[in-house]
Formats: sequence, structure tokens, C-alpha cells
Amino acid sequence: MKKYLLDTHTFIWTVIDDNDKLSRKAKNIIRDVDNELFISTISFWEIAIKKNIGKLELNVDFDELIKQLKINKINLLNINLKHIKQIINMPLHHRDPFDRMLISQAKIENMVIITRDKHFHKYDINILW
Repeated sequence: MKKYLLDTHTFIWTVIDDNDKLSRKAKNIIRDVDNELFISTISFWEIAIKKNIGKLELNVDFDELIKQLKINKINLLNINLKHIKQIINMPLHHRDPFDRMLISQAKIENMVIITRDKHFHKYDINILW
């Protein structure tokens, strides 16, 4: 069983049925029940902040996003001190704190990140799109 960490946009597109934005490869991995899917608590923080400042509009409310975890069998990955410590040693290829935490978590937890974000390729992690 392989473990995958969904980037925030990947999670949103998966659970609000905007699958046209996902790559075919990403869709197949997400649909495969033999894969273990995760989303970081940092992604929910990012959604809350961006929704609050008007940078993100969703057709569903926040509670519905939380319900989608169980519906889609997506595990919640909490942030721990190992994840935070890893950021100290990461190069500053870009400064987005949400992305940097996801990259750190993927590295520490040995996960593949499902993202279309080009910045992630600058880091020494496994990426799928």
C-alpha cells in the first residue's frame, strides 16, 4: 500500500467533484482503494484563511469538507514537531508556508504528494500529477 498526501487544491477538486481539473494519473491513484490517502491539517488551515480573506470560493461549507474525509476515506495528517523541524533544513525555493509544511510532511512520512504545483519539483520529494 502506497501513501499519498493530497495538496490542498487536489483535495478540493477531489471532494467537490471538479475532477476535470485532476490529471488522469491523479484520478486513478485517488480512486484506487489499495492506496492510502492523506490530507494535512495545514490544508484545512489554508482553506480557512483563504476563504476568510476572500481568496477562495467554494460551493460547500467547511463542515462539508470535513465530512468528505470519511466519505472519501482520506486520513488526516496532523502536524508534529518532526515536520516543523524539517523546515529548518529546507532550501527556500519558495516561501509559501502551507506548501513548505506539506513538503516537509511528505518527506518525513515518506509520502508521494499529489499536486500540480510546479514549485514542489524543486524539492527532493516524490510528486505525482
